[in-house]
Amino acid sequence: MTAQIIDGKKLAQSVKEELKAKIAPLSAAPALAVIIVGCDPASEIYVRNKEKACLAVGIIPQTYKLPAETSKEELAALIERLNNNPDINGILVQLPLPAHLNAAEILPLISPVKDVDGFHPLNAGALLQKNAKTFIPCTPKGIIKLIKSTKPDLTGLNAVIIGRSQIVGLPVANLLLNENCTVTVAHSKTQNLPALCRTADILVVAVGKPELVTKEYIKPDSLVIDVGINRTANGLKGDVKFTDALETAAYITPVPNGVGPMTIAMLLDNTFEAYLKQHRP
Repeated sequence: MTAQIIDGKKLAQSVKEELKAKIAPLSAAPALAVIIVGCDPASEIYVRNKEKACLAVGIIPQTYKLPAETSKEELAALIERLNNNPDINGILVQLPLPAHLNAAEILPLISPVKDVDGFHPLNAGALLQKNAKTFIPCTPKGIIKLIKSTKPDLTGLNAVIIGRSQIVGLPVANLLLNENCTVTVAHSKTQNLPALCRTADILVVAVGKPELVTKEYIKPDSLVIDVGINRTANGLKGDVKFTDALETAAYITPVPNGVGPMTIAMLLDNTFEAYLKQHRP
């Protein structure tokens, strides 16, 4: 058996085409402010990709490039100005930040109604309360859309998430609970991880370790979502050994062109949602 590859790039393009059609008739275009501090090469690539994606659907990107030595007070002042600017609908701070800036202190400064990354404590708490009106973090939101593109009804399925980050693992766990899955979150202290993973109808891997998951972890006919993107001497690798997943699973996301394109598509979707919330009478 050969697994079916879930084409995240194709699904993301479909989302973007729908957004473009919804944005075109608006009296004013949604605007997204992107703040990048320092000169991290990977972050600069991500920001350029976000700018390009925004323009493709009719969202206006406004990028603020700040020097690495920017102080917390300076960054906070910029965020406050953007919070108070009615022409800006969404705000994101590109991570990682320089070592002297604590993301846990910076991200809550973004207004919850403009927090299109979904990282503000109020939005994170609303997700736990099953509040459909909250902003869902982009990668978890994209993961659920990828899963449901193959299995619209997830009721009763066993899901295992490897990784307990507040950005991916924990939000995905809550979203899958909302879909009536039985969810287990595994991490570095989990015992007998391969055996646990073999119970999973849905396996989501987000740990940042190249090819950690091999066929010994994968239940036959399962659905595997590989969130990892690791730069190695042999090119980009996911957290899952792709060839093993192809032989064992029913569905697998590739790296690249799996989760990554959907993350950006969901950022655009959240920005459009923010615009609608701010323009409701």
